[in-house]
Amino acid sequence: MQRHVEYMEFSELLTCRYEAADTQFIVGRHCHWSCEAVHENSNMASSEHLLVAAIDFGTTYSGYAFSSLNDYKRDPLKVSANSWTAGSAGLMSLKASTCVLFKPNGTFHSFGYEAEDKYSDLALDEEQDGWRYFRRFKMKLYENNCLRRSFTIEDDQGQSMQAIKVFTAVIQYLKDHMMKTCNKQMTGIKASDILWVLTVPAIWSDASKQFMREAAVAAGINGDNLKMALEPEAASLYCKYLPLERKGEGGMKAFTSGSKYVVLDAGGGTIDITVHEVQRDGSLKEIHKANGGDWGGTKVDHAFQILLSGIIGNGAFHRFMKDNKADMVEFFRDFEVKKRTIKPDAGSDEKTTFKVPTTMNDACRDENNQDIATIVKSKPYLKGKMSLVGDKLRMSGDKAKELFKDTARHIVDHLKKLLREPSARGVTSILMVGGFSESLVLQDEIKRNFPRLRMIVPQDAGLAVLKGAVIFGHEPRAIKSRVCKYTYGVNTARAFDEHLHDISKRVVRSDGRVRCEDIFDVHVRVGDSVDIGQPQIVRSYSPAEPDLTSVLVNVYVSTEKEPFYVTDPGCTKIGQLEIAMPDTSKGIDRSVTVQMTFSNTEVEVEATNENTGESVTVAFDFL
Repeated sequence: MQRHVEYMEFSELLTCRYEAADTQFIVGRHCHWSCEAVHENSNMASSEHLLVAAIDFGTTYSGYAFSSLNDYKRDPLKVSANSWTAGSAGLMSLKASTCVLFKPNGTFHSFGYEAEDKYSDLALDEEQDGWRYFRRFKMKLYENNCLRRSFTIEDDQGQSMQAIKVFTAVIQYLKDHMMKTCNKQMTGIKASDILWVLTVPAIWSDASKQFMREAAVAAGINGDNLKMALEPEAASLYCKYLPLERKGEGGMKAFTSGSKYVVLDAGGGTIDITVHEVQRDGSLKEIHKANGGDWGGTKVDHAFQILLSGIIGNGAFHRFMKDNKADMVEFFRDFEVKKRTIKPDAGSDEKTTFKVPTTMNDACRDENNQDIATIVKSKPYLKGKMSLVGDKLRMSGDKAKELFKDTARHIVDHLKKLLREPSARGVTSILMVGGFSESLVLQDEIKRNFPRLRMIVPQDAGLAVLKGAVIFGHEPRAIKSRVCKYTYGVNTARAFDEHLHDISKRVVRSDGRVRCEDIFDVHVRVGDSVDIGQPQIVRSYSPAEPDLTSVLVNVYVSTEKEPFYVTDPGCTKIGQLEIAMPDTSKGIDRSVTVQMTFSNTEVEVEATNENTGESVTVAFDFL
């Protein structure tokens, strides 16, 4: 016999509940879903940790930073970050390239610039076959709409490996590297003294966030000492501590009590956008749900690749990519640096130079019987825009700016739409953070399209998320509330109303009661502001049948504000919880209360048997 419960009409207040049993709900299996609750506001005081260490796992670049409790109390901005040597050129960077290399037997070999250089050396010696080289794979967690622990990703040579192994290897490398660096500066630091913070995009699904958490735990980080931080929130926390001269003219005004501002976190893969309001105590309140898309800096790289493949042909370009791994690595590394120098006011007479590997020219000749220079000269639309001199590709400033056109348009259009929302009224500033925010072209597009808003770009915009994540670890309660991206509730049944309900949903209970099943009983709606760590409304239910010894609660999520049935488009079943009710002497005159709390990495749902006080709490498994 299927177990279910009847809904008891109740007040929205936590203290009141009426006795009329009128609704039932049924439950089922775990499914993928998404919500905006992202990091843990545990009751554990930050003072219990002597050190906070943050890992910023980015699409293009990754790194770590840390600060001691004593340093934080003296100066929240006193955050240490590692300096990485960027390849053979010897350049220094505070983040490393997000690349990882595995040996042919599947064991980890290297990370970052070291992995790039090793893979290049293997390719030069024609020994790369069997080695597993992964780059820019973080976006797979955003693109996968049905994420599972077992999902795989392909390396540079098309070989598959379980994604969890790849992500775990990177986090473990950064964790171990941080521990070695930290032990050089501080003696006697134990693992239990460290609170770890892992950054995640605000627009990610909870399945993706859970995947990252499990990868971190597999990498040796104690789950009780791990928090997840939303990237734009972390950056916002960091920037509120910056002195006036580092924010730009009028920057400090954007962080006074009552002020509202947009946080534009432009990374390599995703664009995360939120709207914050500063509270009287300096804490932050999210006033518009997190949003954005996959319009990050790698889209500029993709536009460059499309431009080149359009000139030399897809066949030649893919042949170059496949057969010349060492040149490919160097080529992308060079473009990553050069694209930052492209200026918004550059005219056709101001050139940007890219080095073209001879192997690309060879591939072009093999496929087209012409070299790149000849093909460029033959295309009228490139006259005055591009030329090839030796191994140097010269591109005019206006042509170089076109590489940013599509991604900038997506960002600007999205911001315009957001700023028309009622919740965005009163916004006076746009805070630009993330590595892509350092692009002068993107900054110019924002400034031109939103002239009435103050644009704030901190000097170290690319490190704002990383350093802010450290600050968040010290003061997790600085984020007071967020806006739900989805509607949450349970599958219920109510008294059937022939004028209101679909006849296909009509059921008759054993005692003759006529019910409408599959009703979506809402607990919190999309757009609602929820206080972090505080339970939402309590709903009470009673067994649907007098002889049931346990009940199951089915929890749903919907993209709609007012879903009617759980079978409506946009509704997804996210999981279940069961609570025992062995004493059947009261029949259906028994009750179970259900409440949701938005605090941890996942939404927690708690069901309590009011007769016995027994509770069951579930943080759903999205994988």
